[in-house]
Amino acid sequence: MVRMVQKVQNLAAATRLNDWMRNRSWAIAMTVAIVITVGGLVILETARERIAAEYESALEARDVSVQLSTLESQLARLGAYQSGFLLTKQAASAQAYCTTAARLRQTAQQLNLYYHRREAGSAGTASFTEIAAQIDARIGAGAAAMQQAAPQPLGLAACGTASDAGLVDTALVDSTLSLLRDNEARRAQHALDASRADQRVSTFVAAGLSALNIVLFILLFRNLGIQIDRQARVQRQLITQQEELDQLVNERTRQLEALGWHLQAVSENEKTQLARELHDELGAILTASKMDVAWANRKLKDSEPAISEKLTRALANLDQGIALKRRIIEDMRPTVLANFGLVTALRTLADEAAQRNNWVLDLQLPADDIQLDEQTEIALFRVAQESLTNAAKYARASQVSIGLQVEDAQVALSIADNGVGIMPADLKRTHTHGLLGMRQRVAAHGGHFDIRRGVPNGTDIHVVMPCVRASVPEAPPAGTSPGSV
Repeated sequence: MVRMVQKVQNLAAATRLNDWMRNRSWAIAMTVAIVITVGGLVILETARERIAAEYESALEARDVSVQLSTLESQLARLGAYQSGFLLTKQAASAQAYCTTAARLRQTAQQLNLYYHRREAGSAGTASFTEIAAQIDARIGAGAAAMQQAAPQPLGLAACGTASDAGLVDTALVDSTLSLLRDNEARRAQHALDASRADQRVSTFVAAGLSALNIVLFILLFRNLGIQIDRQARVQRQLITQQEELDQLVNERTRQLEALGWHLQAVSENEKTQLARELHDELGAILTASKMDVAWANRKLKDSEPAISEKLTRALANLDQGIALKRRIIEDMRPTVLANFGLVTALRTLADEAAQRNNWVLDLQLPADDIQLDEQTEIALFRVAQESLTNAAKYARASQVSIGLQVEDAQVALSIADNGVGIMPADLKRTHTHGLLGMRQRVAAHGGHFDIRRGVPNGTDIHVVMPCVRASVPEAPPAGTSPGSV
């Protein structure tokens, strides 16, 4: 049994150790997964910011490229309006020239601000500065040419200051604008390519994180399945071990109950044998001694008063010895129970206890005696004897009631007092030999023993045992009485 308990304890300890290691390993794995996930989210956020910046750069480069194309088309329209005026001499062409020149200067100013803001001091900025100067010169030269060719003075204030700056290198302006436009187109394409690369990185990172989470979920569910299976196996093993342990405990309990019943039967038999020997042998010896001492006392009463006094004292001692022998016999094997039955024995026991302890008795016993088997009567009598002894020692009661009810299938004994009452902690104590003895004695006969605290106080004991009828014994021989020596 001890090995079985140790086996169950070792199995439970191994299960707790495995659970602890599994929890620690999964804690480490989850920590690593969280770190990787956080790192991936940081990478994704950085990539998102870079993609947004690259898209903005690409859009800006495309806008600049569009503005450069617009600037080139505005230069072309400027030349067309100048040529139209020189051919037709219409003032509308001169006004359109000035309007286009104003737009051209506005576009050039925006581009100039862009290049100085983004590429201050670079070759692109220097090239566009030169282009802006060429454009101003081109506008001024065109306005001067139209003013000279006009039949009458023109209002060209919107075109700015007209100047004869000489010929403007149109081919240089066009090639520089094309070069700048190509640079912006390459910059926009480079930004788009970088953005696509960052998108691919983000896609790979997101796919990796998703795959990692999927793997973790798969491993988690697999581990949960393994853990559930392992726990189920351990649970089944524990249940099996527990059933075996319960079976072993029940078997040992039955053996102990059988042993207890056997010991009680042996004890009762030994008490009966000892009581018989005391009654037959010691009783005869004491009676013969008393008769001899009484005879000697009568013979020496007149002639030897001193010896007669000693003999009288010896007679008194013999009477005390006979009374002590009777009490011992009654405690070991009550003659009242053997000769007159359970009801008379309970009434006699209760009367004697009430006289010793000044109790008020409330007896609810059958009017006629009942015939039960010997072992049942002894068990009920011993329970009543132990209960009254406990009441006298601990209860401090003033009233005791005893009831006995007999039915066809069972007999019930109830004993109650109005004392201080048994404490709830005492009901659970396993080393109270008196209570254990009563429980064991009743359980050995298939009965039920119940003890509880009374209401409002006191102690109530209730015993129910199977009712086994016994044949009516023969009447005792004439001259035999419970008080005989």
